[in-house]
Parts: sequence; structure tokens; C-alpha cells
Amino acid sequence: MKEEGIEIAKQLMMGLLDHMGIKTEVEGSLKEGEIYLELKGDKEGILIGKRGRTLDSLQFIINRMVNKHLKEPVKVYLDVNHYKEKRADSLNKMAARLGERAKRTGKVLSIGPFNAHDRRTIHVALKKDPSLRTESFGEGEMKIIKIIPKGQTP
Repeated sequence: MKEEGIEIAKQLMMGLLDHMGIKTEVEGSLKEGEIYLELKGDKEGILIGKRGRTLDSLQFIINRMVNKHLKEPVKVYLDVNHYKEKRADSLNKMAARLGERAKRTGKVLSIGPFNAHDRRTIHVALKKDPSLRTESFGEGEMKIIKIIPKGQTP
């Protein structure tokens, strides 16, 4: 059943990309019961968008499309030329650098705004440090993260 979901997801994604006028290779796989689609091509900037917002929107759309065709719901993850992996690495490095700055200065740092996935990556990266804590602030999808040295109030 899940293999059928992969094929449906690939076909729908290729159709969507075709309507957008983008020729890209689509590879599908199953990881931990969820569908992963990797888009490979040279139009990555258009597909990713600023800070991955277009990619997030495409992932939302493809999830809705795929789940209309399946009896049981499945989560579809979408990536372009391993962008999400590179983005997570970049966010982890930034979080470590800013965490060190917050500890060194003893001041609260505000960064962002970030989407939910990026915020989670930053929170998890800094959770390992017992001398820091993080909080998200704001309304809607995009929120600011505060990096707070222990003993400080936001």
C-alpha cells in the first residue's frame, strides 16, 4: 500500500511541476512509514524560495493531493537537492554560535522569525546546553526565538 502511495506522490508531484513549467527529476522513497520525495534539478531556487517557504508550501499542497488519493493518511516530505539537510546543518551552527554569544555577553538574544520546523531545530540544538534556554514568541506561523542565558529573564 505504501509503495502505491510513493508512486501516486511521484506522479502528482511531476504533474504539479509540469504545470509550473519546471522539468525536474522526482525520486521517491519510504522512511519510517512516511513518503520522501527528493526533487533533483537546476531550478532549485524557484522550488525552495526564500528560507524554504516555497518548499514548505509545495509540501503542504502535495500532502493534501496525495492524501485525497489514499485510504489511510500518510505524511509526505519534500526536499530539493538535499536543501533541508543543509538548512538544518546551517541552523545548528548558527544556534551554537549565538548560544556562545549569549553566554559570553550574559544578554538575551532575539533571532528570527522562523517557521515551526526551523524553530524546532534551533530549540533542540540549544537544549543540550544546561546554561541556556530558548523560548518562541510571536503570533502566526513565523515566530521569533529568544536565547536566554540561565539566570536571565526574557
